[in-house]
Amino acid sequence: MSRQGRWIVRDPAEPNPTSRQDDVVTQPGRHRPGRERLRARPALNSAYRVVVGALGGVVVLAGVVLIPYPGPGWLVVFAGLGILATEFVWAHHVNTYALGTYRRWAAWLRRQHPGVRIGLGAATGLVVLVTLWLTGALGLVNGWLDLGWDWLSSPLAPR
Repeated sequence: MSRQGRWIVRDPAEPNPTSRQDDVVTQPGRHRPGRERLRARPALNSAYRVVVGALGGVVVLAGVVLIPYPGPGWLVVFAGLGILATEFVWAHHVNTYALGTYRRWAAWLRRQHPGVRIGLGAATGLVVLVTLWLTGALGLVNGWLDLGWDWLSSPLAPR
């Protein structure tokens, strides 16, 4: 292999460490015998890929919902992409790109003035409060505590 600018050029005579077979990344020594048996049966292979796609998609969507809230939102997104990447090459590429972008964002944020970091934290807190208000969670707490503050009720909730 040789590096030319941003690209790595592989000599066609060298063995390829990753081969693309049925849109799945396979690496020598990493074959799972059970998965290979499923791959040999087209109907089961399709069903397996649909289940992995659905499960990974649900995990990614849950992570996206959790991003503004305190907790593991980005971790859940990356876990969902990891699930998808077990079967889909594009998900591996998206996961690699997203993780790199997240790391660059975190490094940029660490270099910023504390006022900028506090401002971004306050903006995130505002997003959380607005979504809690719109989903009716603040109105629910208002009802539990019997505060009588009607302004906490969601404008989207039926009256």
